[in-house]
Amino acid sequence: MAKEKNRKFTKIYRLVVMEDDTHKNLFGFRLSKFNLTIGICASFLLILCLVLVLIAYTPIRQLIPGYPSPETKREALRNAEKVDSLEVELRMWSLQLTNIQRVISGKEPLKIDSLLKDNSALYDKSNYGSIYSRDDSLLREEIMMSEQFNLSSMGNIKIEQIEGLLFFPPVKGVVTDEYNKSFGHPYIDIASPENSIVSAVLDGTIISAGWNDETGYTIQIQHSNDLISIYKHNAKLLKKTADKVTAGAPIALVGSTGRLSTAPHLHFELWHKGEPIDPTVYIKF
Repeated sequence: MAKEKNRKFTKIYRLVVMEDDTHKNLFGFRLSKFNLTIGICASFLLILCLVLVLIAYTPIRQLIPGYPSPETKREALRNAEKVDSLEVELRMWSLQLTNIQRVISGKEPLKIDSLLKDNSALYDKSNYGSIYSRDDSLLREEIMMSEQFNLSSMGNIKIEQIEGLLFFPPVKGVVTDEYNKSFGHPYIDIASPENSIVSAVLDGTIISAGWNDETGYTIQIQHSNDLISIYKHNAKLLKKTADKVTAGAPIALVGSTGRLSTAPHLHFELWHKGEPIDPTVYIKF
């Protein structure tokens, strides 16, 4: 009696699949409200598990906004390697700084092996503050006082001598006529293929660039230290007057222009304080 009463108040649902034309039942099953709820929850959990599996083990996960791509991971690895290299570089600078501090204070420099073992001392910020000791501060103050009324700065000091300057070869070739001031030949001639690039020997400013009946296309450059370089018989000029040039910059092409030229070559002159000098002393051709 109790079972029939419970069945009476429990609603039963039937899910049937049938053919549309014949209305023949293909299959069907009965569901209560409780069974229907359990079936929906189970289906939802199954779908959720399938989605998680697809995201975790397939490339679909890369479509999720914010998920790192393989390129991002590789870039992160490269950045980590760079950071590690910078740490090593910083450590080496710390080693040098520690030894400099000891030398300034009159102590013996430590061995690098011992410094490498003492990592805590290297990265202690208090060590950097002690680098500028009292004696060092007094020395820097003395230098600053001595230069307080000095009108010339290091950047404006002119080096009068030319020994030690790094000259760029004006052209690749062979010196056919050497420098000989006594015989009226205060310059050199460099044989080179036609249209070879002529380069500035030093940084400077072009003070003259044009045509001359005797020397053809000629270009002159004013350098620091009272230096002037002259390039003659060019086939073509690549720069004009007032242009700024750097050492090695192309300024012309080798040629054979002008009445005094008989073959493609570069007539090259180098002047210092108004006097011609032998370029082969300072430039390796």
